[in-house]
Amino acid sequence: MKLSARNVFSGTVSGITKGAVNAEVTLTLTGGTPVVAVVTNASVDSLGLAVGTEACAIIKASSVIIGTDLHDARVSARNIMCGTVAKVVEGPVSTEVDVEIGGGNTISAVITHGSARNLGIKAGGHACALFKASSVILGVS
Repeated sequence: MKLSARNVFSGTVSGITKGAVNAEVTLTLTGGTPVVAVVTNASVDSLGLAVGTEACAIIKASSVIIGTDLHDARVSARNIMCGTVAKVVEGPVSTEVDVEIGGGNTISAVITHGSARNLGIKAGGHACALFKASSVILGVS
């Protein structure tokens, strides 16, 4: 299957916490980076998710927020992945930013050109990628 989403990560389910309607699923990527997803309990059941199950986390690049200087920042996004900016592709309106987050994983974000300029985003610099747990789509083979 081919996907239009830029960010597809493989990992192992390392935790599931079920609520009345939704479940919080933690997927541990190669290199140990955790990704937290919130999906329905029905999705957990239909995908056959359990601790130890191999799964994929899919996140659209437009759902990823880029930040710098987040040392003491408090944000509601459950997923914060910091690393080195590997690539910046500037356009007149949007800029694509790729951040190496370790374990051979790179996360892509599409932000406005103005935001990239204001943040001083440059290849080799430090940046963090943030996204909500509800922005993660889970899949299994």
